[in-house]
Amino acid sequence: MDESAHFPLPFYLCVVTVLGLGWQAWTSRTKAWGIPLLAVIGTAGVWYIGDPIYNDYNGYLRMFGEGPLVAAWWEVLLFFLSLSWLVPVMNAKINKDLPVQESNVFRMMREQSVDQDWFQEQVDALGKALLTPWILLMTLALIRSKFDVIGLFFPYLGEKADPWARDRIGGGIDALYALAIYIQLMLTAIWGVVFALSKRPQTFAMAGIIYFLSAPFYVFDRTRSFMLAILLPGFMALVTLRMKSGIIVRLIVIAVSFMALESWMKFVIDNRDKGSIATAFKSGGTQDLAVKSKKHGGFNMYQELCYINYFVDNGTYKVNWGTRYFAEIVNPIPRILWPGKPMIGIDYAIARGMAYGNLDSKSGGIAASISTGMIGQGVVNFGGFLGPIASAFLMAVWVALLSRLDLMGYRIGYLMLYGLGLVLTYNMGRDITLLILYPLVFGWILLNWYYKKKGIVQPGEFALVS
Repeated sequence: MDESAHFPLPFYLCVVTVLGLGWQAWTSRTKAWGIPLLAVIGTAGVWYIGDPIYNDYNGYLRMFGEGPLVAAWWEVLLFFLSLSWLVPVMNAKINKDLPVQESNVFRMMREQSVDQDWFQEQVDALGKALLTPWILLMTLALIRSKFDVIGLFFPYLGEKADPWARDRIGGGIDALYALAIYIQLMLTAIWGVVFALSKRPQTFAMAGIIYFLSAPFYVFDRTRSFMLAILLPGFMALVTLRMKSGIIVRLIVIAVSFMALESWMKFVIDNRDKGSIATAFKSGGTQDLAVKSKKHGGFNMYQELCYINYFVDNGTYKVNWGTRYFAEIVNPIPRILWPGKPMIGIDYAIARGMAYGNLDSKSGGIAASISTGMIGQGVVNFGGFLGPIASAFLMAVWVALLSRLDLMGYRIGYLMLYGLGLVLTYNMGRDITLLILYPLVFGWILLNWYYKKKGIVQPGEFALVS
């Protein structure tokens, strides 16, 4: 940050509001909604308050002028204030049928549930249930990749395979390939949690083998959000439920792991424009000091909010009054059933100068899609006043849904999805979209079916039909 940067009053109001709301969430952490709210506050805080501090705020002033920046700060403030009011309201409505509001994560940490038979029986059962769909999906992936075993399971030895390749604008059976992408991501993340929590040798060995076959597919990819989605749920399960050491040891483990992850992500950023990550890994990566000194890219959601205000003010972009949210809602409908299905974010990418060619082309007529950000997405839908409130409403619903997964955590599968959902929260800072949430949505659907079929009930009454 430029030392001479001077932030306006609403910036400091945002900081005070975030600190106050964060303290409220932290003091309520043993309630099921406390940690999910902290995740949302941290996400929005990083993407919007962290952006101008990490990047060049004076550069933003020169780029947009003071008006769009001040408007953006008021929008961010309105988002946080709305969130503080909406979270308890939505949690009370969505989880009113679950009278006990204590977090199962904290209860299980206190009772060391991971050592109890009912817990390990559920972990074993989930491992067995996950095995068949994983084998079927990987068989299809091998067929699609022409049996590229190295590319699918050992990309660090060759080149990463792409079994689910499709165009930006899908057609035919592309919807099935898109489904496979999210199912594979969900399965990999949950295998990581099973590996972290299992204490019985057979399940531990099976989960470890499958996870270390599955994870490199994402670790040696270029998509950082996918890496977080498959690495962090298992790590969080390890630190919170499996580890018996004190808080100091856990903090050391977290700090060392964070530095390792940060180092790898920086390596990916430095090399992803120069070829595959696998090739860069084998060659030692770029040695260009100018490239290595670059900051993290894409960390600019406050800037995108300023772009939105700037474009709306000068008339080059018009508020679409819910069209963008509607496109997100109908996204699950395959394009083969609805050829004219709305495209997500194409209008904003065009406003940002990414247009080229024919809008009916398979790429959607844009060179790249541009994220509007969690709050910016609300603004493009409903303007500078209603937009931040709409975004806060969606995130309040999200907090309540994560809270529900925690409250149902005596069924361990839901607890695993809870960890995945916390990780996906950070990715939602770039956009509130099903394209991020599909792994959790499909996992929730499958778990509901699984638990209904098996008749799994409260701890101590756990009984599986083998």
